[in-house]
Amino acid sequence: MNKQNPLENNQVLASKQSWPWWPLLPLYPYGRRRTLIKELIPNQIWGLEQLQGLYYVAVPVRLTVVKVSGGLMLINPLPPTQEVLEELSALEKNHGPVLTIVLPTASGLEHKISMPALARAFPKADLWVCPGQWSYPFSLPLDWIGISSKRTNVLFEDGLPHSECCTWIPLGPLDLGLGDFQEIACFHQSSRSLLVTDSLVGIEANPPSIFDLDPTPLLFHSRDSGDQLLEDSLKARRKGWARLVLFASFLKPYKLAIPPLSSVIKNSFKQGLRSPKAHFGFYPFKWEEGWEDSSRELIGKKEPLLQIAPVLERLVFPRSKNVVIDWLDTLISLKVTRWLIPAHYSAPIEFTPNKIKILKKKIINRAWANDEGNWRFLDSLDNALLDRGVVPKDPQKIFKD
Repeated sequence: MNKQNPLENNQVLASKQSWPWWPLLPLYPYGRRRTLIKELIPNQIWGLEQLQGLYYVAVPVRLTVVKVSGGLMLINPLPPTQEVLEELSALEKNHGPVLTIVLPTASGLEHKISMPALARAFPKADLWVCPGQWSYPFSLPLDWIGISSKRTNVLFEDGLPHSECCTWIPLGPLDLGLGDFQEIACFHQSSRSLLVTDSLVGIEANPPSIFDLDPTPLLFHSRDSGDQLLEDSLKARRKGWARLVLFASFLKPYKLAIPPLSSVIKNSFKQGLRSPKAHFGFYPFKWEEGWEDSSRELIGKKEPLLQIAPVLERLVFPRSKNVVIDWLDTLISLKVTRWLIPAHYSAPIEFTPNKIKILKKKIINRAWANDEGNWRFLDSLDNALLDRGVVPKDPQKIFKD
């Protein structure tokens, strides 16, 4: 009997996880995108998760597969590696062909970049996009970014896909200056699940299982200085995850300091850290005492903490709280929601009408688009964009006239 060669197996797996178009959006993990598939709602909804980030600040991003009449619908495209296509092929054998691919956001670059390749992989599928698509620094036609206008329909303008089993609910549009923010949520009636892209997230204390494939980002950020080795343990993983959440939520958390370059270099290139995986010990962060308290405000203890992502609250919705409240009221009016499936972090999350009412009350009663503590960096960024006239002071005015 021939013994399997672990090195050969890894090479085969690496080839299946290859994503050659990564230079278009050079985010970690660059050219190798490991994928984890999960059945989220039995026999109805599946999630294909990958990691995405900068400098090991990586969080899960999800392509959602939904069972519809006659086949499958894909929402929130991700890089269609061979591994992804094999998983989708297995689902097609049991549930029918991929009928529809939906890009439900106007500004979600990580999903937009993946749309052309995913569309080519399923040439018979109908393509649907959110209204108001835009690109930066130049506003290009869909054909120029690889999305065929002949195959593509615009949600609401050209109708709605699978309206017999799905209800489509818009959030926005809001004028952001460079382009519009708009996201179209999909309520899948039979599973009672609301599918969103970025608008809502739920974050839990345990690191997502996608990190089991490679925990390096967690271990890298669990350290307190660059000369510490990357040592794996549950405690280290949870510590690293809490810090990743703070990074992803606030970009520059309040309890994060940048040490002098001389100190960073002094701690670099130590024995055991002389490899690209450890960034050669280069670790330009210093976490101050009390950082754990900041993370507790974002992470649920026993279940994922439902929230508006802080980056969206402070940079997209700072002057549009009423838009968010009205949208939540629309979700409450559905009356039968049971689950939330976002494109990031945990899924599925319990999302009953009562849960939505609790979130709405929390938003109404607390300070919105804060400018203190962890929010300071986002506040300074928002004010800088306002001062330069990049973003409008009233993002809704254009739609009221």
